Amino acid sequence: MEKTRYSGRPTIGEVNLRALEFNYRQIQKRLPEEAKLLAVVKADAYGHGAVPVSRTLEKLGVEYLGVAIPEEGVELRRGGIKTPILVLGGIFEGEVDPFFRFHLTPVLFRKDSLKLLSREAEKRKKKIKVHLKVDTGMGRLGVPFSLWGDFLKEVIRFPNIEIEGLLSHFSMMDEERRYTHNQWKTFQKAVRLAHKMGISCPYLHMASSAILTTIPAYAGTLARPGIMLYGAYPSSIFRDLIPLKPVMTLKTRIHFLKLVPPGTRISYGGTFTTKRESLIATLPIGYADGYSRHLSNHGEVLIHGKRAPVVGRVCMDFTTVDVTDIPRVSIGDEVILMGRQGKDQISAEEIAEKINSISYEVLCLIGKRVPRVYKN
Repeated sequence: MEKTRYSGRPTIGEVNLRALEFNYRQIQKRLPEEAKLLAVVKADAYGHGAVPVSRTLEKLGVEYLGVAIPEEGVELRRGGIKTPILVLGGIFEGEVDPFFRFHLTPVLFRKDSLKLLSREAEKRKKKIKVHLKVDTGMGRLGVPFSLWGDFLKEVIRFPNIEIEGLLSHFSMMDEERRYTHNQWKTFQKAVRLAHKMGISCPYLHMASSAILTTIPAYAGTLARPGIMLYGAYPSSIFRDLIPLKPVMTLKTRIHFLKLVPPGTRISYGGTFTTKRESLIATLPIGYADGYSRHLSNHGEVLIHGKRAPVVGRVCMDFTTVDVTDIPRVSIGDEVILMGRQGKDQISAEEIAEKINSISYEVLCLIGKRVPRVYKN
């Protein structure tokens, strides 16, 4: 049983960088020989801390880092990251300067963004590298395939734009294999059309974590793993296909203990009533920290290696659990809300199933007021 004490509020997200390295190596093993890795570190590295995670990935030799918006790229540069950074979400009006000042690479799929970027590059007497996105069936971002040829003709008119990569996005990795195959075929057509127009670039990419696990032949020359780097799975069907280690443990300590008689209502709305004399522990974590309110009367935590049920509604700052059946419980005991303790483990996937969500959201929900503590 861990006895380390933290000064102040004991609610932390403990990030194991050795586990991150392990997952990186597992993914690397599945890459075709010609493919490199772009590690997706958007959304603060899925809640794990973008700068410390990116530093580790940089040391491991990652080819590229992927963020959603320029601000995320700027944060990495200010944190000392030198690795190329791809901004996957495109360019918003008024956001051109960071791409030049912080050496960020934009994904382009709009003609107005192209002209804006080209004009700025010409003004600065510089070239800027870009990746062009074609929509092969995701229906979100990307040039529709029917307009792809016209878009490429427009791009090659601008000498200050250097095309470094072509990309697309799979949308049904775990649902329809045929749809995925058709998306890949469409992407290959888009690449051939670019080649006919004299566009040749080192990076062709479309594959996410799931595709690397199931169809590594679709990795292209640059694969884009995200969720699996952090030790979680895109969905339950991938669990047995690749061994991973969860990178974050969400933990706290018992803040208060109260012995209550049968018939006592617990927390807001009295949604839980004790049926026996019960020992109720109050934990200093709530939905403001990202511990979902949907876990009210539904979630479980680990104390002394045993499961204790969440009772009553999860509050903004506190959560109550029934520890009646756990011997020798005391204030200050470690509580695991997500992670391993003893022989048992509560995974992000388990929590996701209970709140009818996905592991991505569970990780990203863990808020900024939960300090990240880095191991190894």
